[in-house]
Amino acid sequence: MYERHRQWMSQFGRIYSDNNERHKRFNIFKQNVALIDSFNNANNKPYNLAVNQFADLTNEEFTTSRNGFKGHMCSNKATTLIYENVTALPSTVDWTKKGAVTPIKDQGQCGCCWAFSAVAAMEGVTKLTTGTLISLSEQELVDCDTKGEDQGCQGGLMDDAFQFIQKNKGLTTESNYPYTGVDGTCNANQEANHAATINGFQDVPANSEDALQKAVANQPVSVAIDASGFVCNAPVLGLEVLGVDWFGQSAVRI
Repeated sequence: MYERHRQWMSQFGRIYSDNNERHKRFNIFKQNVALIDSFNNANNKPYNLAVNQFADLTNEEFTTSRNGFKGHMCSNKATTLIYENVTALPSTVDWTKKGAVTPIKDQGQCGCCWAFSAVAAMEGVTKLTTGTLISLSEQELVDCDTKGEDQGCQGGLMDDAFQFIQKNKGLTTESNYPYTGVDGTCNANQEANHAATINGFQDVPANSEDALQKAVANQPVSVAIDASGFVCNAPVLGLEVLGVDWFGQSAVRI
């Protein structure tokens, strides 16, 4: 196990401040790897687990630094689904195959999952309405959307992000306002260079798989999922959908 830890440190460039920190992280690594090995050896699931760059973190440390969705702030107001009368639904939808999803992004150790979720949905609907897939800026939301519940790496809500984008009359591109993974000062010049905008958004009715299916079948949506538990301690389908938003199909323009 010491050798596996040494190889893992080399692979992910992990350096510890002193021997005490290294000993502490090794013990956490050992526990996590034992859990992964036990799960894979059981061979009773159609997938395996692997050791990644988070293997020397406790579950609490991981969720504290990355899970910034303020679910307790969500509205429970009843919503009329704009796709309520849609009946012809496909059995599957893969928005990546339709070219509506940008390459995978990494939020790092900043708890701004809310910004990534909101931006991904906006990128998707921009593609559907304009025919062009544009990578938009999460960092603009982290730096500039700070006057309400959204507080950069300290967490936020997709709804509030959409409200900011509407009020701001758009969002700039990733290349113009690149992601840094830390809270920064809003750059007004970069922020003003809008690449896409929206004129509205709507919440999917709570606790309705039917409503969620109708929304996802028609366009990419923004979803918050509770990923705070170890996957091997819960069913594969035991993920809790915490919140969903989406845009009207003609809501985004270049």
